[in-house]
Amino acid sequence: MSGLRKLIPLADRVLIKRIKPVTKTAGGILLPDSNVSKANEGEVIAVGPGYTSRDGTKIAVTLEVGDKVVLPEYGGLSLKIEDEEAFIFRCDEILAKYVK
Repeated sequence: MSGLRKLIPLADRVLIKRIKPVTKTAGGILLPDSNVSKANEGEVIAVGPGYTSRDGTKIAVTLEVGDKVVLPEYGGLSLKIEDEEAFIFRCDEILAKYVK
């Protein structure tokens, strides 16, 4: 089991591993680094249990492990565990989720 799989975020935090951007076209042409955008997609590795609102209502996180999501260009807390890099985001910082 990898080190990232052992880490469970608290409250409404989500652990995400960024997906590397495509560096080769369908025709096999390699793209230069200047044309490759920053990786703004990721896969959910772990999800916190949610949080309790001020009135006592339990609010669950709307993401599940394995979901593919769209991330903001900047933000998140960078973690490096056993040569694996991941980020922790608050659930409300994540921009969108791909439908399966």
